[in-house]
Amino acid sequence: MRSALFGNLNGQQVPGNFVLQNSKMLRVHLPHEVIARQGSMVAFQGQMDFDYEGSGGVGRLLKKMVTGEGAPLMRVRGQGLLFLADDAHDIHLFYLENEGLTVNGRNLLAFDPQLTWDIQRVQGAGIAAGGLFNMTINGTGWVAVTAHGTPVLLDTSQMPTFADGQSAVCWSAHLQVGVNRTMKAGALIGRGSGEAMQLAFRGQGFVPVQASEGPPVVQAH
Repeated sequence: MRSALFGNLNGQQVPGNFVLQNSKMLRVHLPHEVIARQGSMVAFQGQMDFDYEGSGGVGRLLKKMVTGEGAPLMRVRGQGLLFLADDAHDIHLFYLENEGLTVNGRNLLAFDPQLTWDIQRVQGAGIAAGGLFNMTINGTGWVAVTAHGTPVLLDTSQMPTFADGQSAVCWSAHLQVGVNRTMKAGALIGRGSGEAMQLAFRGQGFVPVQASEGPPVVQAH
């Protein structure tokens, strides 16, 4: 996997259709198709068509209906330059090389159409937990994610690693991910229902963590 976060993203070694126009805007070179978050287009030059991207199957459709995760997607076809952004958040690029990346749905911006994706639930987290259903993307190609503020890149192989479920931007798809519940400080930690809950990561891999928990989680009554 290649990314500027790892210091191994050499533009001569990977396709150049995903390029950062600046830290907060992605430029995609078409005629290649691209799948992007709905509403992320800020400008384009050339001729392009924008279509709603369905779930691609009954299983994923049901997961999206139940979880609200996966991010509303659109498929863009045409020729020219497409500019994408999301609320002026920082954008980070990952080039997958026959591997997987799990992304928090709210942090997904765009990815190459040949990549496959599915919605997965973190083991031990119920639907009411919120934010613990995420998209896992596999294959070879580009993935663009957003982060609120400059993220810290945590190496999960060094020691047990924990992060707020809303602050973890993405992580290595092969990591063991569970839920760590802390009962003592439930009113002080996290954005959930009063119980402190963090994602627990174990294995060889990485987790970028953003400097925000995102918008407050609205509790059902």
